[in-house]
Amino acid sequence: MLQRISWRELVQAQIALLVAIALQFVLWKMNGELLIGPQYVLIPAEVALVVLIGLIVNKRHPLISRVNHAFALALLGLISLGNIGSLVLVLHSLINTHAAISGTELLASAVVVFITSVIVFALWYWEIDSPGLTRSRWSKNDQDFQFPQQERKQDFPGWRSEFLDYLYLSATNAINFAPADAKPLTHAAKTLMGAQALVSVFTIALIIARSVNILGS
Repeated sequence: MLQRISWRELVQAQIALLVAIALQFVLWKMNGELLIGPQYVLIPAEVALVVLIGLIVNKRHPLISRVNHAFALALLGLISLGNIGSLVLVLHSLINTHAAISGTELLASAVVVFITSVIVFALWYWEIDSPGLTRSRWSKNDQDFQFPQQERKQDFPGWRSEFLDYLYLSATNAINFAPADAKPLTHAAKTLMGAQALVSVFTIALIIARSVNILGS
């Protein structure tokens, strides 16, 4: 059964998506060699998908719901693959001493990858735990994450997790390599959190390495 997204959550998610796309644009203008694919096509396509999803996400027609489902997965997939591709290119440039990319550009690129990773994984966490942009449940389980408020129902009657809860979960997992409060309950949740931890390890290591290099030069 499809779940309705509140306008507040939708606006929050759209702002996060636009920030991720804006960071992608900044990285493109800084050094296009650190991005995969034709950005003059991908960035407008991503913006168009954000707008279209915002217009149709809560429509009840079955065909529109299927279209929204496809749009949402395409958007999350594009941003996710683009960010992972950027991380690979940044790491390659760090190892390749002959790469014509300055230390400052590499450091800025790593920061962009890190922030984008926080946003993208927050969207995936929200997606699998529901409702997400597709408004559909991904697993047979009632929930994929266990939040403290769900364990203290007497203190938080009627509480349900929203997009900002997953954004906080993503930020803490990226920094601590472990959740601060919510616990992953399913294989999907654990896989995503593990993948984000790996991305964060490489990105933070790169940021530290370039910072030391820049400050020491």
